[in-house]
Amino acid sequence: MKKWYSLIDKVYRMENLERAYKAVKANNGAPGVDGVTVEAYGINLQAELNHLHHQLKTGIYEPDPVLRVEIPKMDGRKRPLGIPTVRDRIVQQALLNILQPIFEPDFHPSSYGYRPGRSCHQAVAKAEMFINKYGLCHVVDMDLSKCFDRLDHKLILEGVNRKVSDGSILELIKKFLTAGVMKDGVWEETDLGSPQGGSSRHC
Repeated sequence: MKKWYSLIDKVYRMENLERAYKAVKANNGAPGVDGVTVEAYGINLQAELNHLHHQLKTGIYEPDPVLRVEIPKMDGRKRPLGIPTVRDRIVQQALLNILQPIFEPDFHPSSYGYRPGRSCHQAVAKAEMFINKYGLCHVVDMDLSKCFDRLDHKLILEGVNRKVSDGSILELIKKFLTAGVMKDGVWEETDLGSPQGGSSRHC
């Protein structure tokens, strides 16, 4: 298995940060704990990206905690989301830009979640193809309860480390996983799980 050793310089490269900002801007989204919108961040974009570049290059970058919000589900329950700041979403997207091409080829061809160029409609079409091909007559719908909330940080980092040996990349991912959440103005530790709401869930 091929291993990648020096990637952090590709993450903080200005062209990559600019590309990441464009992706974050396209998705828009609500502001995080600092209240800064995508539009407001873009007012002094070059200065902001230069600052991010410096922080990532020198290793002093620290992500903010995510803002915990809850959205209603169809069954009456609520699904927790963690909204990162625009600044942190840019760094997460910059990480994704570099890591996704490394891990994407290893994913199962029938996997459709959070993958580029794939959608729920394609997943349904694939399932329909199998039904018709093999004469199946049952569909099983399963949802792993609180899957994202129970992800083990150690296992995540070990999984990344199988292909990526850049300590700066691993440390950056760890910082995102342990940044904590802000709920009703109170910081809560996150020693387990990965918040849904930012690009980090893709990594």
